[in-house]
Amino acid sequence: MSFGEPNNPYGQPQGQQPGYGQPQGQQPGYGYPQQAPQGVPPQYGYPQAPPVQQPYGGGYPGAAMEMPGGVKAARVMLWILGVLQVLGAIVMVAAGGWFADQMADSGELGSDGDNAAAAFTGIMVVFGIIALAFGVWAIVMAAKTRSGGNGIRISGIVYGSLVTLGSLVNLIGANVFALISLVMGILIIVFFAKADGAAWFRRHQQQY
Repeated sequence: MSFGEPNNPYGQPQGQQPGYGQPQGQQPGYGYPQQAPQGVPPQYGYPQAPPVQQPYGGGYPGAAMEMPGGVKAARVMLWILGVLQVLGAIVMVAAGGWFADQMADSGELGSDGDNAAAAFTGIMVVFGIIALAFGVWAIVMAAKTRSGGNGIRISGIVYGSLVTLGSLVNLIGANVFALISLVMGILIIVFFAKADGAAWFRRHQQQY
């Protein structure tokens, strides 16, 4: 008995290379998969579509989102405005107290001068408290920008609107430095109101 006998059921068919299940003369694509060319990895199963890139995420549910550049810039502006407003509040209160002391020490204006000094000091203290409140507000929003939700976004837009309005009033009074706060207030509104900013602050709601 030999492997070359055509009627032998246990022998190997003639004309077929060992290790392949493709009968002689049959077109490729039948039987066992053919060996891939050198340098090309073998393909198995159906072809897979390329992964779809998700905006602001890692491409899969629950992925950590990256803070958009506009929101980062708005956060820095909130820090700057908040610190400057807190410092300005301290300066205004201190200036009001110093002015009252100077008026009291001079003693030249009498009771009317004392009343004017007290009124000026009261005005400076009120403006100082307002500036301090705005500064603390901005600092809290800047600290909460990374972890806060849509409420921080709305609060930031309101804050930017008030800063813009106040800066316009100061510009009318020939305060050229108010131009800086005007630009920052407008940019905070724009960056928080953009689509990527809205997606950032609503990311916790989108994950559930």
